Amino acid sequence: MRKVGITGGIGSGKSTACRIFEALGIPIYDADTQAKKIMFTDISVKRKVRELLGKDAYFKNGKLNKTFVASKIFTDKTLLQKVNDIVHPAVHNDSLRWMEHYKNNKEIPYLMKEAALLIESGTYKALDKLIVVTCPEETRINRVMKRDKLTYEEVKTKVDSQMLESDKIRYADFIIKNDGEESLIKQVWQIHRELTKF
Repeated sequence: MRKVGITGGIGSGKSTACRIFEALGIPIYDADTQAKKIMFTDISVKRKVRELLGKDAYFKNGKLNKTFVASKIFTDKTLLQKVNDIVHPAVHNDSLRWMEHYKNNKEIPYLMKEAALLIESGTYKALDKLIVVTCPEETRINRVMKRDKLTYEEVKTKVDSQMLESDKIRYADFIIKNDGEESLIKQVWQIHRELTKF
């Protein structure tokens, strides 16, 4: 079973692209959503995050205090890296278990793993192909402001904490330009056709 990664900066539109791939029958592993679940359910991960960020990282009911955690990690790249070092191995192992379910399914041409930090975490190396979704920074910022009800400064801080789009592109086997000028459906369809040739 071939494994394809899809990544892009916050607000680039990778989730929208993934919905199109899903409509074409491709199973998607959403690493960012799974990471949030793992930070809530994995006892070992929770313990390490608490040790790193303090007891305020979680509410009394055990749920992650996203506002507190974001205020810590998006203003301190060292802390961000340390949290990633805790969470990414657990997510990677979870994705491998997910992929196991499909290993004998001949109807599916490939599996897709969606993650914002596929390159930064190094997990792209375990994949056969990589798609990078690009989008102008101002469009991304405005999109996330509207979606997450955040200020310009809050989103810009998150954008600045991520790898530059120009650096991500260097790792790409395929690029999806989500700038509104070329059809997203057409681009996904073309990549899908390429990926199903093998």
